[in-house]
Amino acid sequence: MGPLQGIRVIEFAGIGPGPFAAMMLADNGADVVRIDRPGGGPFARGDLDLMARGRRSIALDLKLEADRALALKLIARADALIEGNRPGVMERLGLGPAEALAANPRIVYGRMTGWGQIGPLSNRAGHDLNYLALTGALHAIGPADRPPPPPLNLIADFGGGAMLLAFGMLAALLHARATGQGQVVDAAMIDGVIAQTTLFHAMRAMGAWSDTREANLLDGGAPFYRCYTCADGGFVAVGAIEPQFFALLIAGLGLAGDPDFAAQHDRNKWPVMTAKLTAAFAAHSRDHWTVRFADSDACVTPVLRFDELRDHPHLAERAALVEAGGIAQPAPAPRYSLTENQLDRPPPRAGADRDAILAAWDIT
Repeated sequence: MGPLQGIRVIEFAGIGPGPFAAMMLADNGADVVRIDRPGGGPFARGDLDLMARGRRSIALDLKLEADRALALKLIARADALIEGNRPGVMERLGLGPAEALAANPRIVYGRMTGWGQIGPLSNRAGHDLNYLALTGALHAIGPADRPPPPPLNLIADFGGGAMLLAFGMLAALLHARATGQGQVVDAAMIDGVIAQTTLFHAMRAMGAWSDTREANLLDGGAPFYRCYTCADGGFVAVGAIEPQFFALLIAGLGLAGDPDFAAQHDRNKWPVMTAKLTAAFAAHSRDHWTVRFADSDACVTPVLRFDELRDHPHLAERAALVEAGGIAQPAPAPRYSLTENQLDRPPPRAGADRDAILAAWDIT
């Protein structure tokens, strides 16, 4: 059940990217034990907290010496640990990296923060939007004549945070297995977001990127890489960057031979192209265009709502959404040829698995 079977992870309950990283590890077979506050505290979300799936829970009051001692026993038997507190909190509890590595020299100590463990902002509060703002990523997103929109909390929390942490922990686990030495993984969302902007730094260096929004290839400025409104109010996404795909797009819209589309990358023509593509897509419904381009490499796809995902044939064949505990939810990813991920544990109630955890981990 998953390639990480046999890996033991301690997760100190938190919100956002820490739980998502723990979910990824659990989805891929790791035995993840979540340390909750008694009663669940502010992080309790019940059976609907899908990011808590795949774990067992033990409730500990870390202000009590006995419970801190039990936490250290768990750490001593774990391969890795995830915590998402502000810098210094775990140290004040006596559960920081020094204590953890003393109890278990092989432990991989994963630290999930927004700003990182050092720097003038390290102890400041923040959220996804703040981390995006300070990395240049947010400034590059959105219409030129309005403030940048919040792109949900996908980029910093989950892409730049959780996935960076999961990758860093796996890298450190490989190192620990090879050397016997554990270490701290400082996974800062701001670092992860900046890493994701590497392509755009390269494009700026080449003179191929402007800091003016909607003036670039990938920010909605190009008429062949943006979304359009259809007659029924639905949307389609167009990503016809390559010339052969652009030609299929123009032909599919009945605009082949129009001289305004003769030079795809003539930026002086982009406003005219955009206006004509806007009018073309507005003439029919989203589903009309979905059918029209269904077998084409024009890179035209419908913009689906969450409630439409299960009905899309591609997502259905790949079982991108699965049902567990009576709730439809994203399937574990990625997929493997030899090991199969399964959702075998629903989100736990805080403290519900104490006896089973202690017995399985041989702690009295």
